[in-house]
Amino acid sequence: MPALKKTVMTVLSAALLSVSVISPGVAADKDTTDDTQPKPTGPMSTVGGKRLGEMGTQVTLGPGAPVLPKDLTARSWIVADAENGQVLAAHNAHWRLPPASTLKMLFADTVLPALQPKSMTHTVTEQELAGIGEGSSLVGLKEDHAYTVHDLWLGVFLRSGNDAVHVLSSMYGGVDATVAAMQRHADELQALDTHVVSPDGYDAPGQVSSAYDLTLFARSGLQKADFREYCATASAEFPGEQKKGKKRESFEIQNTNRLITGDIGVDPYRGIAGVKNGYTTHAGNTFTGVAERNGKVLLVTVMNPSSEVSHAVYKEAAGLLDWGFAASGKVAPVGELVPPKSAEIGPGTGKGAQPTGEESAGAGATKVAAAPVATGSGGIGIALSVVGGLLVVLAGGVFLVNRRWPLPDLVRRLPRR
Repeated sequence: MPALKKTVMTVLSAALLSVSVISPGVAADKDTTDDTQPKPTGPMSTVGGKRLGEMGTQVTLGPGAPVLPKDLTARSWIVADAENGQVLAAHNAHWRLPPASTLKMLFADTVLPALQPKSMTHTVTEQELAGIGEGSSLVGLKEDHAYTVHDLWLGVFLRSGNDAVHVLSSMYGGVDATVAAMQRHADELQALDTHVVSPDGYDAPGQVSSAYDLTLFARSGLQKADFREYCATASAEFPGEQKKGKKRESFEIQNTNRLITGDIGVDPYRGIAGVKNGYTTHAGNTFTGVAERNGKVLLVTVMNPSSEVSHAVYKEAAGLLDWGFAASGKVAPVGELVPPKSAEIGPGTGKGAQPTGEESAGAGATKVAAAPVATGSGGIGIALSVVGGLLVVLAGGVFLVNRRWPLPDLVRRLPRR
């Protein structure tokens, strides 16, 4: 009995010590966000873990972990390990907010596999360019001019061109069919905060997503080699107007993701590999990014930070990435990025989403097959892949992840901070 009592006391002492170590770190982060900012007015989803449905900042710091960046103003943000899916920290992760052009990640993840080969050409019609929202970002497509699918995707990713989105949607079967497919794909990815109204992310009544869902879209899209290529491209030549009797000229387009290209007050982020930025009046600035350092790959999403600070969305994203790389291995995860529905073994066998109430609205949607996995010689892919015979199983299912994600050479040539 004395031995048992001694063992119990030892365990209790260790538990109390761990609480004393972690709790001060959590308390230190209470002043990292602006209390005057708007807050969620209703309950949030708990997909990925109970703490992700709680209001405010969620982080569990261990010994030696750095505190979160000060003065974070974003209404919602998340930092996660892109490979194992662990959420390192989050703030109002499931708050349903307008996504702006970050919704184009879902558009690309849904449509890109169907429009192959990318050398296929298409002549733009007047009807395809009709109905584009006023003030939309455009790449500059001209009716009666031919473009390759490759050109159009560059227009989507680099210039966030809503004109390119509408043309690709037409090629896919029309805007309505594209929106329906995007909603089905969001449901398949367990992105249950997302309601799709327009394929380009243009402000529309009822169109919402969340930092959590946008991160799922990025993680799924990054499985595809073409998606990785487009979102990592800094600049490209784009076909211009064809003038009678003259050779068709081209013009340069540059990626509007300032962590790739840099800008006044923003340096290119070391190891950045995409993904997508956005802005609308109602959404404010939104951004999802992926970066690699020393073999670690992180995803970050930031939604609607302060409009009073120039380039706040990039500065806060960069600060959160810096924190994530420094904190990796020193924090306990506060949740996980769930696998797609099709990756689960069956009911009750994993930790995937169990939607109830409002979340179940999309549960009746037609399930779509998981997106095809890139199988290039580089073996790149975040999920659904086998690496060196080592299988990593997430959420009790068969969602296999690559232990290491070698980034394209194009990314490694980007300027380093």
